[in-house]
Amino acid sequence: MKVGFKDDSFAFELVRNLGFVYYGGSDIGELFATAENITEGDFDSWYENWHNRGERVLGRAKEYLSAGHLVSAREALLRASTYYRMAEFYLHGTPDDPRIMADSKTSQETYAKAAELMGPTWEPVEIPYEGTTLPGYFYKPDESNEPRPTLIFHGGYDSSLEELYYYAAAAAVRRGYNCLTFDGPGQGMPLREQHLVFRHDWEKVVTPAVDYVLTRPDVDGDRLALKGMSLGGYLAARAAAFEPRFKAVILFDGVWSFYDCIVGILPPEAKKALDDEDAETYNDLVGKAMEANTQVRWTFTQGLFSCGAKSYYDLTVFSRKLSLDRDVVERITSPTLVMKADGDLFFKGQPEHVFDTLKASKTFVAFHEEDGAENHCQSGALAYKDEVVFNWLDETLKA
Repeated sequence: MKVGFKDDSFAFELVRNLGFVYYGGSDIGELFATAENITEGDFDSWYENWHNRGERVLGRAKEYLSAGHLVSAREALLRASTYYRMAEFYLHGTPDDPRIMADSKTSQETYAKAAELMGPTWEPVEIPYEGTTLPGYFYKPDESNEPRPTLIFHGGYDSSLEELYYYAAAAAVRRGYNCLTFDGPGQGMPLREQHLVFRHDWEKVVTPAVDYVLTRPDVDGDRLALKGMSLGGYLAARAAAFEPRFKAVILFDGVWSFYDCIVGILPPEAKKALDDEDAETYNDLVGKAMEANTQVRWTFTQGLFSCGAKSYYDLTVFSRKLSLDRDVVERITSPTLVMKADGDLFFKGQPEHVFDTLKASKTFVAFHEEDGAENHCQSGALAYKDEVVFNWLDETLKA
């Protein structure tokens, strides 16, 4: 599905955030009025227009607050947070660009103010983690302390805490679930403020989140589920293999190898240079591929940013660690839902590989173009995706 742009990457990012309309995180008119002014493939044009949209919507939110229109204020704040997050998305090729931190902070702060206006069912939390803390939100259906089934949800390669509400928490609380969302190393503010970069052993990140939720009286520890989005499909599988307290696992979508994803978007001669351990030639070939393709450019600039790699070659070597193997997958004992999007730009064929290797009770669901759900992580079809996920989760936790 391409909307608004001919460029694959820009079109996907527009659809990704267009999907948030369903849960109040963006609005159709604002998105298209902004997109029509953006130059295809131009990262600065992308930044400028989404930043200006954020400023415009935040300005109205401040007026609403001053006038006491609190519902209008919180709704505008949520949309403004989305637009600021969109603005800095393509800037990571220059990690010290001040616009990254400025717009990330504004996105974070506007969302936090909206959460405050939502009341105690949107609770900001800090999860203890290796001498520091990871930021999160704990969402619940009501203000009671009734123990409820609880979903722990994290993102992937480029996610930030504030968008995770739209991808899982909104649907969870509508159905009587709690949902803990959080950013780990390589994501959101832990990356930007604390300079924590990705690690492959994600169980070291998820286990502290499990420890945290089990301290809460409103969590039913016998009905605990884990869900990981995008590259989080790998991260969640890895965590589930070594963290036994989950009763259900959702791989959204299934990911076998991030290394295969990177190599798959490059010309064959780059793969040969990689196999020959010719870092200089490989870096040169990747640079040329980045000049010709927005998706390649973004993949590598984002990787240097979030993984702490010094070169394209080093990033690709590190990406081998972000891969599953049979021994890890066969350790997963929880019932597992593996999801696939037919038009996935990133992990084509990988959900099937994960599913076929699993030994645990398992379910496979593919999402198709005829339902408008073929995009990576079913972006643009969140309603249908959530129906599938939570119907499966209801039945699995009941069993």
